[in-house]
Amino acid sequence: MDKYKQSLSTSTRPFSQPFCRRLMKPRINYKNISLISRFISQRGKILSRRVNKFTLKQQQLITIAIKQARILSLLPFIKFDII
Repeated sequence: MDKYKQSLSTSTRPFSQPFCRRLMKPRINYKNISLISRFISQRGKILSRRVNKFTLKQQQLITIAIKQARILSLLPFIKFDII
């Protein structure tokens, strides 16, 4: 049981930070569609923190920016594939 708890507490793969925190804050904005659209799947869903390799704070900022852009009709809620 102790070995099981130890394996859960230590992460084998820590989250890497693809963006510098100093540069991230001014760039995460609902108006910056080119940045925000990279974190949305082909279906229009917000990609998870594990896929983005973001910290919790960065993922929250991206999520808020995506939701604001959707409400203002800058991003679609659902992406339709044109065949």
